[in-house]
Amino acid sequence: MEELRQECDFGPTAPLVSNENGDYTRPVNFRERYYRILKAARIEQKGFHSLRHHFATQLINGVKQPDGTILALSPRQVADLLGHSTSQITEMYYVKKDTTRLQGITDGFNF
Repeated sequence: MEELRQECDFGPTAPLVSNENGDYTRPVNFRERYYRILKAARIEQKGFHSLRHHFATQLINGVKQPDGTILALSPRQVADLLGHSTSQITEMYYVKKDTTRLQGITDGFNF
């Protein structure tokens, strides 16, 4: 966050997401913008909280890097980021199963 603030020339105490005057954005205004963006992009309306679930899922399932490796975090690391007391909460409620990651994982075994 600090790097982003410096890169965007925000001060050390400036809000990361601000309104037109540079002040903190009220949650209701932020939510309204979110829904307008979804509508303009013709994306199915999802609750704002779904971004949190998507974020957690992406971090755990990983993102494929240009060199082919997958960069991912452990459920414990994601639980810490989300402020959960246990990683079980994160796994039960926030992470969607990605069955494509299971394809071919046993191919190297000779049964």
